[in-house]
Amino acid sequence: MVETDERTRNHWWWRPGWRQGRSFYTWHFLVGEQSALREFAERLRAHLEEADVFDPIPFEWLHMTLQGMGFADEVSDEDLTAIGAETAKRLAELRPISVELGPVVVDAEGVHLPVRPVEAVAAVRRGIRESIGTVWGKDHVPEAEDRFYPHVSLAYANTSGSSLAPIRETLSRHTEVVPVTLTRVSLIDLNRDEGMYRWKVVATPLLDG
Repeated sequence: MVETDERTRNHWWWRPGWRQGRSFYTWHFLVGEQSALREFAERLRAHLEEADVFDPIPFEWLHMTLQGMGFADEVSDEDLTAIGAETAKRLAELRPISVELGPVVVDAEGVHLPVRPVEAVAAVRRGIRESIGTVWGKDHVPEAEDRFYPHVSLAYANTSGSSLAPIRETLSRHTEVVPVTLTRVSLIDLNRDEGMYRWKVVATPLLDG
């Protein structure tokens, strides 16, 4: 992703459809238990806190977004169960994947680690999309298929208009990549009422091929 922004943009603006008390069903890789990622995030934490324009994400909420489904008040329990079962069946045919995260990128709304190689993660996403299409029809799968940029955010901007140059210069010294192994995906009920993404886990299909 090209770094074209020069100033922060508060990540917590209300995107279309979102409002207080509303939650969203989505598929993520939950990566907060990955020890190498925790160690790297800890090394960056002091820099982020000193900059005072990015809120570091607590370890337990670190994640890689894969595929949204819809707001919880618009998805029936029957469809949720059916899509979960179909996804579990498809993903059981895929093997766990090893990827690298990084080097670190600073953009207007946060600090994140790109995922490489993309294809292994994209294959998991395709399996989820095919599962949603089996239940809802392939023309009713949410989100664009070709605008997928897998990454793990480490912090979100809490203000708008601050220069990104100082934090970019500071974090440019951290050129490491972080190896992680991904063995399961999670269907979560995501909420953002408190200026932080929090969720309840609905299902956790394994990559078991």
